[in-house]
Amino acid sequence: MTPEQWRRVRDRFERCVDLPRQDADVWLLAQPDSPDVDAEVRSLLHHHSQAGAFLAAPILDAASDLLADEDERFNEGDVIGSYIVRRALGRGGMGRVYLATDTRLGRDVALKVLAPHLVRDPAQRERLRREARAAAALSHPGICTVYALEEVGDEVVIASEYVDGRLLREEIADGPRPDAAAVLRTALDLAAALAAAHARGITHRDLKPENIIRASNGTLKILDFGLARIDEGVGGVEAPRMTSPGTLVGTPAYMAPEQLNGGSTDARTDLFAVGLVIYEYATGTHPFEAPTPLATTARILEAAPRPLSAVRHDLGPALAAAVERCLMKRPGDRFASAAALLTALHASESRADVPAVVGWWRTHMVSLFLLYAAAIVGGWFVKEWERGWADAVFVLLAMLGTAGGMLRGHLLFAERTHERARFLRELQRSHLPLATIDLVMAAGLLGLGVWAARTRSVGGALIIGLGVGIALARLVLERATTDAAFGQD
Repeated sequence: MTPEQWRRVRDRFERCVDLPRQDADVWLLAQPDSPDVDAEVRSLLHHHSQAGAFLAAPILDAASDLLADEDERFNEGDVIGSYIVRRALGRGGMGRVYLATDTRLGRDVALKVLAPHLVRDPAQRERLRREARAAAALSHPGICTVYALEEVGDEVVIASEYVDGRLLREEIADGPRPDAAAVLRTALDLAAALAAAHARGITHRDLKPENIIRASNGTLKILDFGLARIDEGVGGVEAPRMTSPGTLVGTPAYMAPEQLNGGSTDARTDLFAVGLVIYEYATGTHPFEAPTPLATTARILEAAPRPLSAVRHDLGPALAAAVERCLMKRPGDRFASAAALLTALHASESRADVPAVVGWWRTHMVSLFLLYAAAIVGGWFVKEWERGWADAVFVLLAMLGTAGGMLRGHLLFAERTHERARFLRELQRSHLPLATIDLVMAAGLLGLGVWAARTRSVGGALIIGLGVGIALARLVLERATTDAAFGQD
């Protein structure tokens, strides 16, 4: 082709590369060029999509496809040591997983038969042995329990708890979208399980919907610590590194930026994955979703996701803010640990448990704003009617109304943004100043109303009624709504 044709190929390819393939084809048909140019553009688009396809799956899955036999290694009824295979459950980068019966204890287990390329080297076998020993040290209802690692002839198998349930990936794919309570509960369960793992010095490094299962009883469990990073001494072992520095392990679409850049990983790396998983669970869409896996990875490194609060308005600001903080690019901008995330989510849970009557409390606060404004306007009218001491009372009403409005505005803001305990402290601190403001304003209005009633009976009666209304709102209504909404007045 001529240089001019190559220029058009480049321009058309760049126009289509970020579009879904079907949309790109439609555009090419609607804006045709020469057959040679369009054929070259389609070829480039095809190879571009193929080049990024490996990023949609775990890195080790590709190695497994290359090095492992495609046929099932074991069939129903086959015996591996003390385990009888019942059926295949799946496969991954570390090997194949089967549902089996442990004949010694008479229970079902998930039997992971490790891929030959991982165990034929004695040094690798020792590393896997140590990893399984450390993983078995994890005891938490949110983590799939490892029962044993056994060597049967040339096979190395890991027997773990069999969980009868649905993968989180299936929940996301099937829909409908979970309500706010389900999203919060899922986030709490994940954070609690990871906090237990991190406390033992274990970082998962491959958290994704495919590695999370919800049991039939509703319990959420994290699966497959096969790519975990283990700190020194965990489980009573020295725990050598399974990978060399700079090695890419995991599933790129669920990796933190530091993982994709080959940097060091720690607990905060898992928190980025938690943010991805919860965002996708809540919305049905990956926060960095793009037409190709390669583009998704680029967005993880460079782009900011649409805020969760803008997609799911019902989740509440505290939960949405926690997820968005997990998705920060720099590890230092995320929560320091899974335990810190768990604390923030519990605060979100307490905010979600505020009774519906809190709406009446908010209405009461807004009503007081209006009463303050009416009091200032009423004071101004009396000042115009009766010169003298009414001027001073008007100035006092204006000052108190402004101060009271600012305090109540602060409480409305704090109720929306603060966790419950902190908000209640703010509510308690403002109790005496607001009570003083309201009662002094009520007394000033009563005095003005009585004075004005001498010459303007209707106007005076309205001013008196306004003062009585502020007093009743303070002494009766506010006490009732605050106690009903927050358990205190």
